Amino acid sequence: MKLTDLFSEELAREGAITRRTLERVPEGRDDWKPHDKSMPLGRLAMLVSTMPSWISMMLQKDQFDLNPPGGGSSFAHNLRTGKEMIDALDKGIADARTALSTVTEEQLMQPWRLLVAGNVVSEKPRHVVLRETINHLAHHRGQLTVYLRMNEVPVPSIYGPSADDQRFE
Repeated sequence: MKLTDLFSEELAREGAITRRTLERVPEGRDDWKPHDKSMPLGRLAMLVSTMPSWISMMLQKDQFDLNPPGGGSSFAHNLRTGKEMIDALDKGIADARTALSTVTEEQLMQPWRLLVAGNVVSEKPRHVVLRETINHLAHHRGQLTVYLRMNEVPVPSIYGPSADDQRFE
């Protein structure tokens, strides 16, 4: 099996789990956060919903600058509703899977760079960055489930049952 097939299958699985989580994000609580140092709920949910879109960008470009000289990061989003977040998630996953279907194994071995204000802060093989992005998504989705619990919202099954959702998936 090719790496691209493995990534595509994993994205389908992670996408379904992430969708279940985002479907439970309460409306009207965008500014809520569990601690002063924590990310607000709305920002965290928006981050989780848009992270899969990073994958197609990483496959189509050799680098990305988080704070490009002159400003204007292309990943600024202003998603306000649950529907907008679900739509962004679905589009990000679909675009990532399409990009994966066209990339070669050789391209996955090539370096990909993350820059901040023109300075390289990370350079790794593209397949490593893709794996780290999927792990990063799982990390922030886990944070989001804690936010749900703290807001008395039932937590969905993720990799197994939760106290609120007993299914194994």
